[in-house]
Amino acid sequence: MKIRNDQLQQHLAQNTLAPIYIVSGDEPLIQQECCDLIRQKARDKGFNERILLQVDGSFDWETLQEHTNSLSLFSDKKVIEVRCQNNKFNEKASKILKACGESPILDNVLLLITPKLESATQQSKWFKALEKSGIFIPIWPIDAQHLPRWVKQRMQQAGLTATTQAIQLLTERVEGNLLAASQEIAKLTLYAENQHVTEETINACVADSARYSVFDLIENALAGSINHCLRIFNGLKAEGIEPAVMLWAITREVRTLLQLIQLQREGHSLEQAMQNQRIWEKRKPLIRQALKRNSEQSLEQILMSAGQVDEAIKGLSEDNIWSSLQFLLLKLVGVSVIQGFPQ
Repeated sequence: MKIRNDQLQQHLAQNTLAPIYIVSGDEPLIQQECCDLIRQKARDKGFNERILLQVDGSFDWETLQEHTNSLSLFSDKKVIEVRCQNNKFNEKASKILKACGESPILDNVLLLITPKLESATQQSKWFKALEKSGIFIPIWPIDAQHLPRWVKQRMQQAGLTATTQAIQLLTERVEGNLLAASQEIAKLTLYAENQHVTEETINACVADSARYSVFDLIENALAGSINHCLRIFNGLKAEGIEPAVMLWAITREVRTLLQLIQLQREGHSLEQAMQNQRIWEKRKPLIRQALKRNSEQSLEQILMSAGQVDEAIKGLSEDNIWSSLQFLLLKLVGVSVIQGFPQ
């Protein structure tokens, strides 16, 4: 069954828990919040063991099969969380996922977390099997037209009121980054007088962190402006930006570029492809520049390296996080970098 992300809480409130959930999309904040709701419901239902599987190029899908079929060591029920770095599934993955969908185990909850799944993937046998037995939650980015309403709702949830001008100003500052918007709103709850936000409040509280913007960083990377890119990178690092936010911004852009290449291969013009991906008009020239410098192979390599950075951020490796992030940016800019992360 397919539901919207804003229907998930109501679904879970009905005291139901499906054996399978597919949470798919490229908006990390909403994806994270959906997964948190599912995990909490599972804990409430006695699913006390959680198995986390990170799917990269070397992942063996038989591992999922083994965990699905094995008895829990610590409890009668377990959540098997499968995080996929990309939306491509080989023959073995398709076979095992199809089996999971056809014969779900009631003492397991399979939580499959993926980037945006294309229509062709949603028509595959394995996907249909999973969706028939479980819940599919596609997550769509919030476009520029609807972002102010989302910001207003999040402020209200945080106990804040705000002027229309303040909402518009904050919307312009975050420009589509819901994670950054959420962080700024949390900060505003500490500084807003009487919990009311005005333009002056935004300028006072958000101005310092907006001096260097992760979006400025990405736009300079797309434009190939290495000096500006490195200057902003060092500024963001000095200001204490979370590495996960920067990694999100880089990987989101790379996935968009790869999707544009795929759409062109299917016969769409670049302009049609950019409309399909809801590219802002002012960003189209930057996207064109980036596509001229980066091949599909080089973009795939960036995504693969991004998976290693994600492991470092999670403490699963000892790679230097900031050097690794800088490496990704240089590759996106188009600089020839020796294989391996700079030290």
